[in-house]
Amino acid sequence: MIFFILGLPLAGGALAFMLPINRSRSILLFCVSLIHLLSVGSFWINRPSSVLSGFLDLDSFGIIVLSIFSLLFFAVSLYLPSYIQNEKGRSNRVFAGYLLLLLFSMTLVSLSQHPGLFWVAVESTTLLTAPLINFHRRALALEATWKYLVICSVGIALALLGTFFLAISAIQLKSLLFNEIVHQASLLSIPWLKLSAIFLAVGYGTKMGLVPMHSWKPDAYGEAPGPVGALLSGGLTNCAFLAFLRLIQICNSADQTEFLRPVLLIFGMASIALAAFSMLGQADFNRLLAYSSIEHMGILILGLGLGGAGFYGSLFHAINHAFSKGLIFLVSGNIYQKYRSKRVDNIQGVLRSSPFTGGFLIAAMFAVTGIPPFGTFFSELMILSAALKAHDYGLAFFYLFFLSIVFIAIANTILKMARGLPPDTWNEHSKNESWGSLLPLLLLGGIVFLLGCYVPSFLDRMLLKSSGILGG
Repeated sequence: MIFFILGLPLAGGALAFMLPINRSRSILLFCVSLIHLLSVGSFWINRPSSVLSGFLDLDSFGIIVLSIFSLLFFAVSLYLPSYIQNEKGRSNRVFAGYLLLLLFSMTLVSLSQHPGLFWVAVESTTLLTAPLINFHRRALALEATWKYLVICSVGIALALLGTFFLAISAIQLKSLLFNEIVHQASLLSIPWLKLSAIFLAVGYGTKMGLVPMHSWKPDAYGEAPGPVGALLSGGLTNCAFLAFLRLIQICNSADQTEFLRPVLLIFGMASIALAAFSMLGQADFNRLLAYSSIEHMGILILGLGLGGAGFYGSLFHAINHAFSKGLIFLVSGNIYQKYRSKRVDNIQGVLRSSPFTGGFLIAAMFAVTGIPPFGTFFSELMILSAALKAHDYGLAFFYLFFLSIVFIAIANTILKMARGLPPDTWNEHSKNESWGSLLPLLLLGGIVFLLGCYVPSFLDRMLLKSSGILGG
């Protein structure tokens, strides 16, 4: 099954470049995404056997991350036909082809059990995402694509150095598989491991968009189409988050938790703080969402740094954030196609011009800012609880303070866009809201809402198991 789940999007991506018409490529994307999702769902019942001498295996971290982006891809495959239909004269060849290849590389990330293979898979996601960011072929989009490639490549190069240092620290081990490193962590060279941890944290932190390596994110998210923003923010960042989970597992096994903890806390709080102030008065809606993503990446890393209940909260927040951010980026895609602008000043009266999209915009605002009953509220509360249990009262205070600023900034912007009358420049003659542009919003919004009301027992068990592996 592992070869099947990898081969399916790879073959689909190759086929998408050969198919002649948009409709056939959209059907292909939908079918591959659906089969991929069903296959991933079956893994929760029957876990596939490892292959290639353990290089590819699905552990508890992997199945959580794999399930997140498989569901996101399915939602995007539902959304894409109506989006492309409103982009008159544009082919979806590049879109469908690169999306399926990206699904392949992200699946490979979740299955990789060797640090070198993991690095190759993460690097491939960077290269495959670049053509998707430049979809609109504008000068700013091209500039954002190059900035994304250059900065993420520097980050990924640092991660490669970290991987080399990890290999040097494990020179006495027979294998570099993650399981082997964890089980024989007492044989690791601690100085090399510490050096490796710093380079890996900075390298994969760049891919997540943590401060101070975040500068690519506002430009890339600002220029990417809504569906690509959903995958970048909800799916791709979780691939880098997976690297942090494996790094913490190794450091914990080598009794180096206290070395890594302050690094994570600094990255986490700095990201939340900078994002909060950057959102105030933000004039571009997608750039606002980019800073929101930086804030949430900070929350994830902060939870890992706090440890204990913070591990569960961080893992749960990764799920909630992925679907809430997927929701709001697809909403932004609908708004852009209606107003042909991402400038907040040019967008007013969304509730009047597109009532359903406007309703989802308000719901998404509550979801991304962590307002009950959405799941983000409970995962952020768990991380606050972890700070209080660790007696980090100052950290808990600033955590709440910055989240309050985030709420004010996002609510102020979104309410301006939702209320009032549409401006004269809005595209009155564009197509009305179609089920294809709304159903994915309902799917993603429904998941975040339900996770706030009830966590399924199978998911709760997996989160408990994963946080237990991390030491929670």
